[in-house]
Amino acid sequence: GSRAKMAVAARDSGIDPVGACVGQKGARVQAIVTELQGEKVDIIKWSPEPAEFIVSALAPADVVKVVFNDENNIEVVVPDDQLSLAIGRRGQNVRLASQLTNLHIDILTETEESERRQNELKVRTKTFMDALGVDDMIAHLLAGEGFTSVGEIAFVPVEEIAGIEGFDEDLAEELQKRAKDFIEKQNAEFAKRSKELDIDAGLINFDGLDQGMIVKLAEKGVKTLDDFADLAGDELLEILGDDAMTPHDADALIMKAREQLGWFADDGKENA
Repeated sequence: GSRAKMAVAARDSGIDPVGACVGQKGARVQAIVTELQGEKVDIIKWSPEPAEFIVSALAPADVVKVVFNDENNIEVVVPDDQLSLAIGRRGQNVRLASQLTNLHIDILTETEESERRQNELKVRTKTFMDALGVDDMIAHLLAGEGFTSVGEIAFVPVEEIAGIEGFDEDLAEELQKRAKDFIEKQNAEFAKRSKELDIDAGLINFDGLDQGMIVKLAEKGVKTLDDFADLAGDELLEILGDDAMTPHDADALIMKAREQLGWFADDGKENA
């Protein structure tokens, strides 16, 4: 290859592991570069803190935020002018960082993250208006307080809802009742529709798609997780609507399905 990354650590806290590997005036690392016929070697300090290690692994790009979606998938937010640096030429920097940390890394800019947050707030607000039969103000307050689904409203302690500024216990109890009624009705309708459309359990149980999305997909012939994984991001948005999620999230969700199905297992064996 043309570039490599390696992480180093020292048991003795008084030793700088990176400096020890680089050597005086870069002599030690330069000897390795020469043996590798000019391949560049980035040496970074290993850290037991995952976020800190990821930030170092993506150097020389600056990182604003690291978000862990699950154990193996993370999102890294970088300044808009750092995107190309974080990704690297032909994706080399982020690919090497992923291999070094053994994590799947998605990179997005601060602008993309802001747009996604705004879009998510807009979608949640509309969902609460439709499901709970409330006006824009109440729905917006619920979304703004961090409630992400009708199910969450239905089953959190009532005090959490009543504690929202302008709300009281009576309103909170009414909102919970409406939320539970909506979920009960929605579950019954979904069970009937999924049977009619013959939707596979793998797609039904896939984390990241709600019942409405699954029905829309099935109506377009996407009835299994394999069908879903075969989609491109723009095809997914065409089916669900542009306001369902950002293009970045659509691509990430499809990649998640492919990983879950083991599409990349053979690649991993070949590279081992």
